[in-house]
Amino acid sequence: MVTTGHENRAPTTTSRVLQLLGLLQSRRVWTGEELAERLGVTGRSVRRDIERLRDLGYPVSASKGHGGGYQLGAGAALPPLLLDADEAVAMAVCLRLAAGGSVAGVGESALRALSKLDQVMPARLRSQVAAVHDATVTLTPYPNNPVDPDVLMTLARACRDHEHIATGYTDLRGNVTQRRLEPYQLVTTGRRWYLLAYDRDREDWRSLRLDRMSEVLARGTTFSAREAPDAAAYISRSISSSPYRYIAQVRYHASAEFVAQHFSPAAATIEADGPEACLVTAGADDPQQLALYLAMVGCDFDIIGPPEVIAGAQSMAERLRRAASGGG
Repeated sequence: MVTTGHENRAPTTTSRVLQLLGLLQSRRVWTGEELAERLGVTGRSVRRDIERLRDLGYPVSASKGHGGGYQLGAGAALPPLLLDADEAVAMAVCLRLAAGGSVAGVGESALRALSKLDQVMPARLRSQVAAVHDATVTLTPYPNNPVDPDVLMTLARACRDHEHIATGYTDLRGNVTQRRLEPYQLVTTGRRWYLLAYDRDREDWRSLRLDRMSEVLARGTTFSAREAPDAAAYISRSISSSPYRYIAQVRYHASAEFVAQHFSPAAATIEADGPEACLVTAGADDPQQLALYLAMVGCDFDIIGPPEVIAGAQSMAERLRRAASGGG
């Protein structure tokens, strides 16, 4: 279900109730004040709309005190309005496949929709979805390391509810460590899934590949949200630079919008340096290959560093000059 609303004027009662339902499905707990602010109405109107949802069969609970508020729970059957049991199972199976697929932009949206559906789905329907998934094999070479949908769901719920996570993690060298994490956001590049999390033992932010995580466990305890870095930018920097031996810094004589057309978010980070220039950071294990890769953008650029990449560009330029002159 898709609902729309306007921040500057109160919606009609019907559309407001649909908005309210969408909000309750998107997060575990909402206070009355938060709902009133998002809907642009009074607390009294929120209470009336909650009663309307209950009359429609939605199990909305209310609790007082610290951490209390309104919460949409799972009932003995799927709440009426959208899906019957067979449709819910079919949709959940499709969303699981889409969440682990390779179609750009679909995986993240599918995961959000699956998270909403999973929150109100009765346990007996969840077991049917799991049975279908366990009995299904997908023949596809992409992505190379698919992520278990149950891991995706566990992490998505933990990000939403600010719940501690414990997991094993295998690094690039094959070393396995145990991590205690505060998960914040999932990011997909289309090929792989990553988690932005605060590592409690290392006391710093980390990006983790989901296909390298093992025995992911939600601890059942919650944490207070920290001021987090931008997830997309942080993970883009991590995967475009940190795995490589040589990290080049380059200034292109072209706009960031133009240069961004030639790099994927997983290959480089791009920052505007005025309207007609930008700074790019990218990495590789071979400086000559990196220099050639940077030259493929098709505009003038200056290599700021490091010296190995500058030398690699000079060597590659001389080789190309000899090739262009027929070896002379």
